[in-house]
Amino acid sequence: MEKANSPIIIRPMQSCDIDGVFALENACFRSPWSKESLAGELKNKVAHYLVMQYEDELIGYAGMWVMYNEAHITNIGISPAHRSKGLGKRLMLAIMEYALTFSANEMTLEVRESNTVAQNLYFSLAFECAGIRKHYYSDTDEAAMILWNHDIEKTVKEHKK
Repeated sequence: MEKANSPIIIRPMQSCDIDGVFALENACFRSPWSKESLAGELKNKVAHYLVMQYEDELIGYAGMWVMYNEAHITNIGISPAHRSKGLGKRLMLAIMEYALTFSANEMTLEVRESNTVAQNLYFSLAFECAGIRKHYYSDTDEAAMILWNHDIEKTVKEHKK
């Protein structure tokens, strides 16, 4: 998944990563997934997760469900201590590349209307707004923007140049 000489490793999530991913979920989100839900994703045939590791610390993770030719990002988070270093983009590109290995050529996700930092990241990766889901986030009743990238292979290739 990642260059061997890089100090940051991106690899598929394993059961031994659940505690670290759960800690990231709690650090990143107001309504985190439960540890049981995250562990259940390892048994879900359509779920595929990557973790980002620096030395012995998990600093990020991303999950998706792949159905037919579509990948749906379920969650992505970077440790608050490691933000603003381009790691979110690196992880998104890695999960897009990973989606290609499961024959997905499109990707979708929802993002809070107020999360302009994440929106800017997704827009820089050729995602486009396809609609709004009103009252999507139960913790704040906030709407979500529905974003799509209809050619993730093209996006991955453009960012490898």
